[in-house]
This record gives sequence, structure tokens and C-alpha cells, in this order.
Amino acid sequence: MSERVGSWRPGALPQIEQSEIAPRGFEILGFSGKGPLSGLSCSMIHPSELIEPSDWIAIVSELDAWGEVPDPSSIVQVSISDYVRGPVAHLSSETEWVAEFLPWGSDGLLRKRVKSYPESCDLPCGGYSWQGSEVISIRKETGQKNNSSELLLEALESGSKYEAEEILRECGRKLGSVHRHVEEIRVTPSDPKRWNSRVSGLEEALNAHSIWRAPYSRDSECMLCIGDVRLEDFSIDSVRIGRPRLSDALYPPNCGFPAIRDLASLIHDLSRLHYASVTDFDIVGLRLSLIEGWRETAPSKWASDNVFYSHRGGLAIWEYEQCLLDVIEATSHQSGAPEPAVGLISYVPSFQKKMFNNRTIGALSIMAGFFGLTSIYRTFPPSSQEIVIPSLFIIASAALMRTYRRMSPSPETPFNLLD
Repeated sequence: MSERVGSWRPGALPQIEQSEIAPRGFEILGFSGKGPLSGLSCSMIHPSELIEPSDWIAIVSELDAWGEVPDPSSIVQVSISDYVRGPVAHLSSETEWVAEFLPWGSDGLLRKRVKSYPESCDLPCGGYSWQGSEVISIRKETGQKNNSSELLLEALESGSKYEAEEILRECGRKLGSVHRHVEEIRVTPSDPKRWNSRVSGLEEALNAHSIWRAPYSRDSECMLCIGDVRLEDFSIDSVRIGRPRLSDALYPPNCGFPAIRDLASLIHDLSRLHYASVTDFDIVGLRLSLIEGWRETAPSKWASDNVFYSHRGGLAIWEYEQCLLDVIEATSHQSGAPEPAVGLISYVPSFQKKMFNNRTIGALSIMAGFFGLTSIYRTFPPSSQEIVIPSLFIIASAALMRTYRRMSPSPETPFNLLD
């Protein structure tokens, strides 16, 4: 397990009565905020009791099994602990098993990931569902491995910048390899309307002062993404596909996402670790290593300059979404302002102002191109003298557009470090 021990319930949201009937061995809990938290609510399912092997038999008795799961009658010992993403049970038989409960279910794509993701991924071998929703994922117990989060923290503490950058570059390569593997499985067009609607909903739920909408690139196709990606999910030989985060219960995803969202999730996790470590290393160089590693192995279309182009959203707006998800989780616990998310969000207005000012150059480019083309159209076919001025306008248009694109903030630079 790479998840942190802790409560998975949204502690600041009052529990409400639920009329929905739960399967045997489970309870359904409802949570709904009041006052400033009225925009937050969710429903969760969890095991009512798991102390004896007979409790496990009861828990799975009304569930539908899929994949490889233990024979309930073979379990001789059980233990359960709470983690931030839900309870985890350890089941002993001839084989050691780990049962990860999914209190708020999944996005409905868990089994598709198990079937479609490469063998280099650490995936559940089976699980249980109820009424079509996943409630338990099953893994075989494996030994503890040093994950990339631990290795990176050691490198930062020891002052080894080269080692830190190589760890991040390799994480990027592994994530890109997963994306390349699933490229041919299921791809749908980009969905700017739903993406902007989702960000708007998060801002509204949080009464946020920041507002951000973007046109996005057409190259940002929806794919079978991981969702929440952390450095702790990466080890020497695998990428662990874990459980959804609490924000997926408080504000469930209702659309597909592009590969760059997975990268943004990993980039933001790097920001968390960098902030917590209080290292002197430049965050820009570390982010660049991660981005370069991903672009080495990810599908070229999904990692193109158009996808990273900040004037159309790029990596930045997906990182902004990750910050909002951190805030919505912290708000549900009333655990204080999560950093660096809140600090990054505070710089969003200045980031947007910079991009808005850049549009002056873009507008001049469009105007120059328009004047040039309309002049040619009106004098067509133009004489050698008549073509000079329109040509200068077209050349100026191209030069201004190139300048405009160069003014786009680089993806490796976080909001708070822009000039």
C-alpha cells in the first residue's frame, strides 16, 4: 500500500439519513454540507463489520465477482484498516490478498483498465461489484517497494539534483508508455464544453474568486486515462493504478479526459512534494524533466506543442483543476488551506492577465493578415506594384503570430513564477 493511513470520510460534512438499501454486510452513508459547505455532498458505501472470516463471507455474498478473487471459504484470518481512500482489508488463506474498498465507487472503467493497460502496471486482479458499481478491488499481497516519491525525497534531501531529475524523467517515460499502450483502445474527440463546465462547477462549489475557461486543442483527445496519478504510484518496475480520490465523490467526473490531465496530476504531485520538502532545487527544472520524459514516450499527437499551448489552456488549466480538487477535499474536512494548491490558485488572475495582454499581438496578427488577403482579393490579379503592400501585411501577420505563440507561458513554469 502506498496510500496514507487516515479517515476517508469528509469530516466537516454532517451525516444524513439514507433510504437506499445496502447489500448484506454494508452500510450506505450520506454526507451533505451546510452553509458555506452547502455545495458539497456525497453518498458512500462501506463494510459494516469485518472482524472474522465469516464477516468476509457475508460481505461478498450479494456481490458480483469478476477476475481472480479468493474463495471466501478459504479465508482464515482478516484485518482491516482505514486509509484516506477507503478501508483496506488483508485476507489470509494459502495466498495473501488485499481487498481495497471503494466507498464512492469508480468511474466505471476499472475493469476496462485491467483488461487494457500494459503488464507494467500494478492492477487489481479482480474485484466485486454491486448493481453495476465497483465496491471492492482485489490484489495479491506483494512486498513493499521503494516508490518514486520516497526516492525523490531522498534525492532532494541529499542535494542530488541529477538523481532527482532522472527519477522524474523515468516517471514521465513510464506514464507516457502507458498512454502509448492505450492509444488504440478508445479515443474520442476533445470535449471543451464539458471540461469548462466541470471547472465552472468546481469554482461554484467552492465559491472561488478565480474563473478560468479555455478553448483547448483538438489534439487533446479523450482516452482511457488513469485519473489521479501520484509519484508514490511509480516503482522501479511498475506503475500502480490506485483507487479514486475523495474529490471524485464530492464532484464526480462526468466526461472523458485527455492524457495531459494524467500528466498534470503527476506534475501537481511534484509541486506538493517540492513544497513539503522545502528544497532549494528549482521547481522549473524538476517539472521540465518530468515533462520531457513523458513527451519521449507518449503519443506524439497527445504530447504536441498544440496540446501544451498555454493560450489554449495547455497543461496549466489541468493543473488548475488539480488545485481545485485539493481545495475541495480540504474544504470537506475543514483541514485548512492546502498548499501549494491555494498559493498557486492565487496567481491564476495574474497568469490570465498576462495571456490576455498577449492577445493584443495575436489580434494585430489577424488584422494584418486580413488586410493583406483582402487587398489581394480586391486587386486580383495584382500587378507587381500592387502586391508589395499586401505581401508586407502577410509577412507581418506571420511574424506577429510567431511572436504571439512564443509569448505563451512555458508548461514547466508554474503560475507563481511567471515574470
